[in-house]
Amino acid sequence: MSSVAPDSTPSTPQAQPSLNVAAQYIKDFSFENPRAPQSLVARDKAPSINVNVNVIPRARAAGEFEVDLKLEARASHGEEVVFVADLTYGGVFRIQNVPEQHLHAFVMIECPRLLFPFARQIIADATRNGGFMPLMIDPIDFVALYQQYIQRMAAQAQAQQQQGPAN
Repeated sequence: MSSVAPDSTPSTPQAQPSLNVAAQYIKDFSFENPRAPQSLVARDKAPSINVNVNVIPRARAAGEFEVDLKLEARASHGEEVVFVADLTYGGVFRIQNVPEQHLHAFVMIECPRLLFPFARQIIADATRNGGFMPLMIDPIDFVALYQQYIQRMAAQAQAQQQQGPAN
């Protein structure tokens, strides 16, 4: 006769989280060089460049998400626009075994992290093909971007609570 000690109960193996890229694609893209060829003339100083990043997730079927990574880059000398690059790069992701309470963060951080290198290359190629030095967008901290998103949502919810119900 064998006995099993209370602390030695066999544990059921937890399924590991998985993330698969089902598809990735350019959803929308434009490059504008409104002052060409004057904008291509060498200047004393480099243009100022502003890059905006947005992540737009959408649930599809169970465990499947579409995520758009939107990059907008604008270069200018003062008020004069040198170039504008606007890219929405999308992906379809299959996610399994991620706890529900972590799923939103997982989608908002890991999916754009996988899309970013490809989107960055598209912007770099477009600016180079537009006659400029390739714009190599610095790596993006998607964890910090997600934390900012959560703070904005909390501030909006608090502002709505302070306003009270609409009359």
